[in-house]
Amino acid sequence: MELDDDWAGMLRAEAGSYARVALANIKREFPAAVSHTMNAPGDFPYRPRARTPVFFGSYDWHSCVEMHWLLVRLLRAVPDSVPSGEIRAALGAHFQRPGLAAEEEFICGPDGLRERPYGWSWALALMHETATWDDPQGQKWAAALAPLAAKLGTLFLGWLPRAAYPVRHGVHSNTAFGLSRALPYAQAIASSGNPELLRMITDKAYAWFGSDILYPAMLEPSGQDFLSPALTEAELMARLLPAGDFTEWLGVFLPSIERSEPATLFTPVTVPDGSDGYISHLHGLNASRAWCWRQIAKSLPAGDPRARAALAAARDHAKAVLPYVTDSDYMVGHWLAAYAVLMLSD
Repeated sequence: MELDDDWAGMLRAEAGSYARVALANIKREFPAAVSHTMNAPGDFPYRPRARTPVFFGSYDWHSCVEMHWLLVRLLRAVPDSVPSGEIRAALGAHFQRPGLAAEEEFICGPDGLRERPYGWSWALALMHETATWDDPQGQKWAAALAPLAAKLGTLFLGWLPRAAYPVRHGVHSNTAFGLSRALPYAQAIASSGNPELLRMITDKAYAWFGSDILYPAMLEPSGQDFLSPALTEAELMARLLPAGDFTEWLGVFLPSIERSEPATLFTPVTVPDGSDGYISHLHGLNASRAWCWRQIAKSLPAGDPRARAALAAARDHAKAVLPYVTDSDYMVGHWLAAYAVLMLSD
């Protein structure tokens, strides 16, 4: 599949198929992966929809949140390329207070650990996507989602002071990605007079990542990564550091980008078995790397040779993943389209 630098054009071309995947996913309750701590015999959810009546589809909670985010993003970005009426009807039926109240009860469960931080951050990204959309129905959805977002913000504020170290591997608990997905919501509420979450995210990112040098990215990838530990960290710091500071930070963090080194970070990964729930994560690694490389390139000054290398890497990784977004086993199909939309639109 050919891909030039018209990322928006590619999104328009693929948006309809991605929307169809997401619409099917948010209604598909089974198969389902349910994580639950039993406190007594028989203490187990009857079925996913009974416990989480909004985000019950797409195999697991966070993937269902991702699919809802995808649909809102497509409505905003390319409304004429998707079945807008069908999407609005589906989201309008889901974003109702009774169901979302049950979601709040679920996410704030007895251990306070459910979906931390990956699902939390995607839910805040969903909230931000609706809240910043100048659309009457979108604003109605944002109002319905606001209590859930507020509870998730409180969970972040309770967790981050206790988190002594970041998680640096390439799956769900990766700290840099979680902070990056939550950051736009934190910035938005800070501008409205509630800066605590933004301050906490910024302070933690600087403390954890601000002094990193010579990152050993030649060791990537691991066998079930869908995120790059190196690139998610760089993407987060590109969002937080002033432009000149980021240019210097990147120079000591990954000092050979202009030479496309280390090669492992610039070479798309192969996926030997797309039906294996863990091995198939590697499709997501290609997509998330492309997204990170694009964000890094945008943050570099005009004429910086690293930007050219970053964009070339983004194109290569996008070409590797695009054929599999809608033509894959359900182990891939229940989540990969969200990363494709992130890659092509953000």
